[in-house]
Amino acid sequence: MPKAKPQDLLKLLWHQTLSDYVTAISWSPDGAWFAASSAAGEVALYAAKTGEITVLQEAQGESVDALAVSCDGAFLAAGGQAGMVWIWQLGGGTPTLVTTLPHARAWIDRLQWHPQHPELAFSLGRYAQVWDATTQSIVTTLNFESSSVLDLAWHPQGDRLSISGNQSIKTWRRRDWDDDPIVREIGGASGAIAWSPDGTHLASGNNDHSVLVWEDPNPHPWRMQGFPGKVRQLTWSMPKTTPKATTTAKPRLASISGEGVVVWTKDRDPSIGWNAQVLDMHQGVTRAIAFQPHSLLLASAAEDGWICLWHKASHLAQILQGAPAGFSCLAWNSQGHAIAAGGSRGEVFLWTENTKGKGFG
Repeated sequence: MPKAKPQDLLKLLWHQTLSDYVTAISWSPDGAWFAASSAAGEVALYAAKTGEITVLQEAQGESVDALAVSCDGAFLAAGGQAGMVWIWQLGGGTPTLVTTLPHARAWIDRLQWHPQHPELAFSLGRYAQVWDATTQSIVTTLNFESSSVLDLAWHPQGDRLSISGNQSIKTWRRRDWDDDPIVREIGGASGAIAWSPDGTHLASGNNDHSVLVWEDPNPHPWRMQGFPGKVRQLTWSMPKTTPKATTTAKPRLASISGEGVVVWTKDRDPSIGWNAQVLDMHQGVTRAIAFQPHSLLLASAAEDGWICLWHKASHLAQILQGAPAGFSCLAWNSQGHAIAAGGSRGEVFLWTENTKGKGFG
């Protein structure tokens, strides 16, 4: 096993166990708790400081694959194999299941809350719907037409919703749902999309072993190729800028395909496009990646049972362990002081910042 730097950035605070593969993790905005779900259908809340668990849903034999907490922390949404969207209200004491949205014959594996409003977008076969928690009603149903919806992403400003699938990415305006969407052609299937935190770039991870990046509103993308398989996840960084900074730091884009993690940095020369750095350490399929908020510290979790922390998204700083059969998912809290992760045997972990350390990279 490779050795990390002697200065550990994170320390294990606690761990718990669900009954099956942990499918998703989603944090509250204040970092006080997070939700986790499993392939057995469990949904549970965990107090970050103590690990105290509140079970919202027991195992029911069908996987829950997607979780999302609303921007104000008032609602938790879950979706999965049963074709159901469950929504709990979390504020003011005991969590309460406020509604279920049944959709027969649909496996709901993508959902995301609006960044400023309690509006939930979720996949629904060849459609996507937007549900308003305030009015308890469906706002719109969007027809992707050409295939099932494979991913969706709100623009950081909240004025647009992008949806990906076979052959294209379609973007609708929130104020004009009935208007025709903006269509970006892919030429294959786009299984992962992500807007940069500043809203200037849209990235697409594709099944044809490529990544496309558009600089909004330019309709012509950069194409990055040569991945060993389909690109399954993308994540952007947004480094914190300081008053002394003479230039704004450019965000970096990280992608996973097979065992590999590739970090992309935009070159100053537009004719060059994007420069790649391969982070070649994992010995099993990489399942999840995430940048620490306002930092270039990148975490990658894989089936080899390692979570690698990459200083400045380039150099190995620490390896976290505890899931011998492999890690399945991870998520930083919004403050960047803690990271939660799930394992393939139901393990749930929380690591927090090591106060004896020199800080994150």
